[in-house]
Amino acid sequence: MHAMGVEIERKFLVANDGWRVGADEGTPLVQAYIHIADVCSVRVRRQGDEARLTIKGGDGTIERQEFEYPIPVADAEAMIASLCMRPVLRKRRFKVPVGRHTWEVDVFEADNAGLVMAEVELGSVDEAFERPAWVGQEVSGDPRYLNAALVSAPWPTWGLGETAR
Repeated sequence: MHAMGVEIERKFLVANDGWRVGADEGTPLVQAYIHIADVCSVRVRRQGDEARLTIKGGDGTIERQEFEYPIPVADAEAMIASLCMRPVLRKRRFKVPVGRHTWEVDVFEADNAGLVMAEVELGSVDEAFERPAWVGQEVSGDPRYLNAALVSAPWPTWGLGETAR
């Protein structure tokens, strides 16, 4: 397990719909940002009937600082409505077990519709993991794919066509 306050994850584009075979029913997720800067971001997330305030540090590499706290759903709704930047990220998150890990597949909606990404959280930077056939290009090191970056530069505005499906 990694140190408290550190998140280690690898992020990939999804190559095809093969992930749907092992996926759960998915959870709607609304994510909005109070602050985005080079050194950190502060976000509010509502996922199903839970809400969290998260502070993430770092430059979008595989290993980043992360501090996350549960907050009342009503507080999250109020923050999203009045304090957060636009657009608000909307996506459906599916959990897909693969080998010893559970992948999260995010199907983006609204301003980022058409983008489908998968991520796997690891215990260390060099931890081995099974890479399923439906996983495409790795984008862990590409800051454009950070959720915080998708607020100011939504994926459809990049002019990439269908390459992120």
